[in-house]
Amino acid sequence: MSLSDDPHIDVCQDIETGLKAEYERHPTLTDTMCIFGLENAKVAAKQAFGFARNEKLARTPVTGGIVDWCVHVATERVDRINALTLREFNARLDKIIRSVRRHSKDGPRAYYEFIRHYVP
Repeated sequence: MSLSDDPHIDVCQDIETGLKAEYERHPTLTDTMCIFGLENAKVAAKQAFGFARNEKLARTPVTGGIVDWCVHVATERVDRINALTLREFNARLDKIIRSVRRHSKDGPRAYYEFIRHYVP
């Protein structure tokens, strides 16, 4: 699935809005830490819907905002807007994680440098 045919691209944009804010709030936030936050956000989103009760959730003061933002987006969107499912939501998180990994090869905050020009 490419960006042009993703029926839930707006979900990615919502998530990235929160990521941009967290990068700006925490100058020490690196792409590696962002990935850690997004991975934990997948677990937290599942837990918010009553799943993954046995999965551990890890948070740090720097990544906690990423987790909270993603859970907020999930609870606002899943099963409410455009027939978005929890599985599809987590697939969007995976898509963003791949993008963060790809851009992080260019520096510790390269993903932020990429999205800051495109995300409000």
